Amino acid sequence: MDTKYIFITGGVVSSLGKGIISASIGKLLQARGFKVTIQKFDPYINIDPGTLNPYEHGECYVTTDGMETDLDLGHYERFTGIHTTKDNSITTGRIYKTVIDRERRGDYLGKTIQVVPHITDEIKRRMLRRDVEGEELDFVITEVGGTIGDIESAPFMEAIRQMRWQLGRDAVCVHLTYVPYLKAAGELKTKPTQHSVKELQGMGIQPDILVLRTERHLDDALRMKVASFCNVDLECVIQSEDMPSIYEVPVNMQRQGLDAAIMRKIGIPVGETPAMKSWHDFLEKQKAATQEVQVALVGKYDLQDAYKSIRESLSLAGIYDEVKVRINFINSEGITKENIGRQLAGMAGVVICPGFGQRGIEGKIIAAGYARTNDIPCFGICLGMQMMVIEFARNVLGLSDADSSEMDPATPHNVIDIMEEQKNITQLGGTMRLGAYLCRIRSGSRTSEAYGGVEDIVERHRHRYEFNNRFKEGFESAGMQCVGVNPDNDLVEIVEIPALRWYIGTQFHPEYSSTVLHPHPLFISFIKACIDYGTTQA
Repeated sequence: MDTKYIFITGGVVSSLGKGIISASIGKLLQARGFKVTIQKFDPYINIDPGTLNPYEHGECYVTTDGMETDLDLGHYERFTGIHTTKDNSITTGRIYKTVIDRERRGDYLGKTIQVVPHITDEIKRRMLRRDVEGEELDFVITEVGGTIGDIESAPFMEAIRQMRWQLGRDAVCVHLTYVPYLKAAGELKTKPTQHSVKELQGMGIQPDILVLRTERHLDDALRMKVASFCNVDLECVIQSEDMPSIYEVPVNMQRQGLDAAIMRKIGIPVGETPAMKSWHDFLEKQKAATQEVQVALVGKYDLQDAYKSIRESLSLAGIYDEVKVRINFINSEGITKENIGRQLAGMAGVVICPGFGQRGIEGKIIAAGYARTNDIPCFGICLGMQMMVIEFARNVLGLSDADSSEMDPATPHNVIDIMEEQKNITQLGGTMRLGAYLCRIRSGSRTSEAYGGVEDIVERHRHRYEFNNRFKEGFESAGMQCVGVNPDNDLVEIVEIPALRWYIGTQFHPEYSSTVLHPHPLFISFIKACIDYGTTQA
């Protein structure tokens, strides 16, 4: 079977959930036995989101091969279990840089470089993925960021238009729009959808399938109206209502026949509807989890999407531990020694979040110290682990001026120091230690127990600074063990205090590896410890 291509576009407003719909389609096609990948094309000119403020773009997700990407790739991986790479995340910046680099080398033989055909040809080349080695894919799902009508997305729309003509029935366009409800009029309004589709048609693209985002149920008469005005079959007008959980979206889409509609459009026999037993089992577990466990998320970005993968990993682990995790964000800038007891009152566990820069780090250090001295389960991730290390150095080893050389380059006790290979780097974008690296875990440690006794693990990283091995002996003698180390460069990856019920910090980001059907073992172990602690405090 030739590779089939599905293009996901959005209209009316942004943030409708194109990433969730893309991931859901991927999951449904996987359930039918197809090999699938999903890619995101973002119209912004940044090379990647690695240098963007999380307030602006949410979490920066990292692939196994070290590409800093959009947070939607996290949804793709959590839903489908696929491992994304640099080829799954493309920005306008990368497209233009590739074309400009070729022009500078003289590859175009003196031609005038234009948006059409040179930029659009490069977009098409990447959309087709025909130069990605080792791939044998049945479906390539391409989500285009932004909203129809954005000036930045015009080259992507032109590339899709050309590909639709070139690929014929091997390409399908799914357009996601919004149907608002006007409370004063008591009516759902389809006009924004009609205008969005008209704009898409004006670009030469006729959508095959419409997914209507709505907060209220749409009756058949309204769907028929949309189908009629937008030249789309009624069975191809799908509604995406608000669901109690994003993980119910694939089931809702399957129930309405979204995957079947795609198959019919492409000309593949629909066959039987897959049972998706493991997914339904997960949803049953989610519904059955009624007991709540309170977890504090200590960070400086007061925005849900800034810690998206951590939040989802905690929730997924809770479901498999048969509880509902209630995440309580605590801004580390507002934490003091005087109020930390009140801030963490009633919490069964504490997560010290990753991040960069000076802002809010003292609050993280105070939170780590409070969790340590009160034996509250505590999980530090990346910068969070580094703050646990600094707190231990100051308050247990007696090094009151201990710090990270990121925060205080002059500190004599730089228990966290810049990595050797990072010292001569001047550019910020894409230059950190990024992607998957090996870690060897000490047998008999609590971390080893969480991983089921596995000695070697591979986890993803995004950092410039590391534990300073000059202080390693002092830490271990005082009770903080370095139980995970990269065997190639002796980099400390995991610290823990075995004398406490659960106090673990990781230099890597375990949240990037947690999926719906395979939640990360460290999050599972952490939530178990939170449940046990909550029970003893009750």
